[in-house]
Amino acid sequence: MSYPQHTNPGAPQQPYYPQPPKKRKVWPWVLGGFFLAILALFGGCAALIGGAAKEVAENEQARSVAAPVGTEVRDGKFAFTVTRVDPPVHTVGDNPYLRKTAQGEFVLVHIDVTNTGDVAQQYFGSNQKLIDDQGREFANDTAAEINVNDELVAEINPGNKISMVLVFDVPTGTNAAAVEFHDSAFSNGARVALK
Repeated sequence: MSYPQHTNPGAPQQPYYPQPPKKRKVWPWVLGGFFLAILALFGGCAALIGGAAKEVAENEQARSVAAPVGTEVRDGKFAFTVTRVDPPVHTVGDNPYLRKTAQGEFVLVHIDVTNTGDVAQQYFGSNQKLIDDQGREFANDTAAEINVNDELVAEINPGNKISMVLVFDVPTGTNAAAVEFHDSAFSNGARVALK
């Protein structure tokens, strides 16, 4: 190892100590790792969201396919069968206090509901929807339904079947295309064509 030459020959010579190596900064590596972790997290979330969107689209496509009238369809623990569709009427009910007049006209759909599960389950008419030929959804009119059913909510034991009438208030001249059945408010649903 050679030592540097001093310009002043009379001065006492001091020993040469090499400079310690520069410390490398760690923070860029930590920051880079943090950003990679964030990118991986967002990538995972994007994959989950993409998968969920695909599943929703598949469920929507399966739900939009309507079975023919008289065919049993299943949603959750219930099996549904449309037995008859009445011509539209403007008023339902004989009791003057409960009688209901439609804003447009009432479509009455007669159905059978069977519990296919292992435990008793409640049926709600309010979970059912009518779909017209334009794709519009109509809610079941429970106030009108009081006039055509003994009960609005029915507890159905496993294997038992009940018959109900759904009542939908639709604009006059609406072409009812299908009924979408649900065993609960959050189920995927199953459709039966009305024509």
